[in-house]
Amino acid sequence: MSKPKPAPLPSGTVVGGYQVVKKLAAGGFGVVYLAEGENRQLVAIKEYLPASLAERSPGELTPRVKPDKQPLYRLGLKSFFEEGRSLAQISHPSVVSVLNFFRENETVYMVMNYLQGDTLQDFIVTARELKRDKVFRESTIRSLFDEILRGLRIVHQHKMLHLDIKPANIFVTNDNKAVMLDFGAAREVLSKEGNFIRPMYTPGFAAPEMYRRDGTLGPWTDIYAIGACIYACMQGYPPNDSPQRLEKDRLALSLSRLRNIYSDNLIEVTEWCMSLDPLSRPQSVFALQKELARETERRYTKLSFGERLKLQIETLKTGAKA
Repeated sequence: MSKPKPAPLPSGTVVGGYQVVKKLAAGGFGVVYLAEGENRQLVAIKEYLPASLAERSPGELTPRVKPDKQPLYRLGLKSFFEEGRSLAQISHPSVVSVLNFFRENETVYMVMNYLQGDTLQDFIVTARELKRDKVFRESTIRSLFDEILRGLRIVHQHKMLHLDIKPANIFVTNDNKAVMLDFGAAREVLSKEGNFIRPMYTPGFAAPEMYRRDGTLGPWTDIYAIGACIYACMQGYPPNDSPQRLEKDRLALSLSRLRNIYSDNLIEVTEWCMSLDPLSRPQSVFALQKELARETERRYTKLSFGERLKLQIETLKTGAKA
C-alpha cells in the first residue's frame, strides 16, 4: 500500500498575508494553490512539500518530518528558497514571475503570477487526437521555442538551470505568451543527495547526465530537454527516455519518419540538441537560437519509394521487437 500524500492546506488558510482559495496542482515536491493577496489580486503559491520526506494530516499547517529525513528535507528547502530568490531577480515574459517568497510553517512558499491558459502538453494531446500529419506547423514550433529560448538564455545568464523543461512546464497563456514554469533545483538536489530508488524525472525529457550522480550539469542539460520538447511537438509523443536510448537508440529512425513533413534543418537541430554526449550538443542557448533562426535555409528531403519501403520495414521490425 502506497504512502498517502501530505494533505494540502485547506481553503481559507492565510499564509504570508495571502488567503488560499483552492489547490491547483500537486506533485512529488510541492503543492500549488490559487490564493488572494492584497486588493483581491489572484496569485499562484507554490509550497515546498516533498511527498517522500514530509507528512501532513488534513487541517494541519506544519509538515511533519522524521528526524532521519530532516537533513535532506532542509537541503531541499534551502535549494527551493534560493531558487525563489534567484527567480525574483529575473524579469522576462517567458519566465514565470516570482513576486514574493517567504518561510512559514517550517517550509517555504513561492508567490507567482497567476497565469490563465493551457500547458503545451494540453495542446500536444489535443493536436495529436486530431490525427493530422503535422502535430504543429513548423512555423508554430519555431516561434514558440524562439520565445522560450529567449527566457532560458536570461535564466542561464543568472547562473541558474531549469532542470525540468517539459511540455507540462511550458504554459501558453490566453494572450499567447509562452512561459516556463516549475523550475527543478530542489528536485535535482534531492535526487542527487537522497538514496531514492527511482530517479525523479519525467521520462523522455531528462538528459542522460541527470541519471548519473557524477553527471556534470550545464546549459547543455536544459538544451537536451528543449530538443525533446521540439520532438514531442513534431511527433505528438515524448521520445524514449535517455537510459533506454543508451541501450538502443532509435531517435534517428523516429526522426527520419518526419522527413518531408518538417524541414531537414528542424530535424537536424532536434537531433543535435538530443545528442547523448553532452559535448556534442549546443553548449549555449545562443548557439541553438542561431541555428533555429535559419529559416531561409529550409530544405525538405523527399524520400524515394525505396527509402520509404525500407523505413516501413524497419518500423515493422521495431514494432515486432517492442
